Amino acid sequence: MNVRECLAAAAARLGGEEGRLEAEVLLLHVVQRPRVWLYAHADDALPAAALLKFDELIQRRAQGEPVAYIVGRREFWSLDLLVNPATLIPRADTERLVELALQRLAPGQHVDVADLGTGSGAVALAIAHERTQARVVATDASAAALAVARENAQENSIVNVEFVQGYWFAPLDGRRFGLIVSNPPYIAADDRHLQQGDLRFEPAAALAAGRDGLDDIRQIVAQAGGHLLPGAWLLLEHGYDQAEAVRALLQQAGFVEIDSWRDLAGQERVSGGCWPGPETAEM
Repeated sequence: MNVRECLAAAAARLGGEEGRLEAEVLLLHVVQRPRVWLYAHADDALPAAALLKFDELIQRRAQGEPVAYIVGRREFWSLDLLVNPATLIPRADTERLVELALQRLAPGQHVDVADLGTGSGAVALAIAHERTQARVVATDASAAALAVARENAQENSIVNVEFVQGYWFAPLDGRRFGLIVSNPPYIAADDRHLQQGDLRFEPAAALAAGRDGLDDIRQIVAQAGGHLLPGAWLLLEHGYDQAEAVRALLQQAGFVEIDSWRDLAGQERVSGGCWPGPETAEM
């Protein structure tokens, strides 16, 4: 079979709108070639070993395993990141959280930033890459996830990130920051989507957070004030239907300038607030 025929057969097996693209990604992973190779060599026959390997990867994908875990990588914010089942797969919607963070960090500003529950390091590394004078501290309760995040920092030559193990603010005792961001677990524990698609393969502890999905967000919001400088922001990614509840939590905790922002699909997916300084608190 030539390249064109292999891709057509694989796309038919995978089905759906994404089948062809996924087949291309997996084939390029097997042959270790850039995308332009597909068009220049569409009529080339695949070596038997490559064909067998490709068939194996297509079978894994057909059984539901995420492409990112199969190839071990995912692009996020133009960074090429390692991923494995110890980490969530970075998603394009989370780039909105990075955008909002960067809007609050002036280029060249010397500021301490915390990323809670960093996973693969995607958010922390994107911020550190764009704001090289910032000092980013990334926490995660999972030692395996932190190992991936550290390797991603090394591979992308990002040196202004510190990785520390611990649950949310636990390893940050006494430290205050000019910005705190987090993409915490926010899916309800009994949500049927946890048993569907890629979510079946991702770490459950990084996805689900109690009966309504807000357990971890409640804890972060309640403790954030003790780790924010006056006038600093807390930004949280959350579920598409949780913005109102998260805004209420921020208000109860004493934040001001509370707002929510929409993702590419028009859903409110990030909410945040500013920790008041003395002047604001007196108003």
